[in-house]
Amino acid sequence: MRKRFLGALVCLFLLTPAVANAAPVRQLQVLTYNIHHGAGIDGVVDLERIAQVIEQSGADVIGLQEVDKHWSERSNWVDQAAWLAGRLKMHFAYAANLDLPPLNPGEPRRQYGTAMLSRYPIRNFTNTLLPLYPTGEQRGLAVATIKVRGKTLRFANTHLTSNNNAERLEQAHKVVELLSGSKQSTVLVGDLNAKPEAPEIKTLTAVWRDTWTEVGVGPGYTIESDNPTARIDFLLHTADLRPTSAEVPVTLASDHLPVTASYTF
Repeated sequence: MRKRFLGALVCLFLLTPAVANAAPVRQLQVLTYNIHHGAGIDGVVDLERIAQVIEQSGADVIGLQEVDKHWSERSNWVDQAAWLAGRLKMHFAYAANLDLPPLNPGEPRRQYGTAMLSRYPIRNFTNTLLPLYPTGEQRGLAVATIKVRGKTLRFANTHLTSNNNAERLEQAHKVVELLSGSKQSTVLVGDLNAKPEAPEIKTLTAVWRDTWTEVGVGPGYTIESDNPTARIDFLLHTADLRPTSAEVPVTLASDHLPVTASYTF
């Protein structure tokens, strides 16, 4: 009996360090969503519908595109990122790609761009403007670091141009340039305005993995939301992140459908 007891103690001693040093498995739910300044297919601006879509997804970190901040009467001059963050009780950061003076002195500047929401604090937030052609609309790449239960994640959010293939390809190359040289775990999300086979998407997927291709089921179409026929909204990730599921929730709260995915790392 004594020998058995001592043997069990030895086994426990040998196993304990391995267990103690094992890296914890973190789970993260990510969502990307072009919210069309809150306007649904019915033309009604309703941020509560957008909030409910995000809430129901269970997302921890969210990249939003086409977000107004005191932009115009079309969205009732609302700071949409702040409103959604307050409603969902999340941290947020806003990237103004269009930044205009107020209509009247003393009023807030009129801005339009992208936003991040997160259950975890958002650190080191930057927004870099991407290449712009004379007839284009300014786009940007927003990047932040988010610490998820002791592990640092780099989260990037963008919205590439919609009407010029050459401009969009330049923007994709700039995104690669801006994010290169780092070994941080990274998720890049956004409305990329191109299909998976386009050169600009292949420029990105040569560096990061396409989450939908790895774990999504079906075509993953995201536009138009009432009859989707193309996949132009993406979640991309570094190889150290392991996607476990991805889906496109059905909703008419915007002209795009959101895309959500779960990762472990």
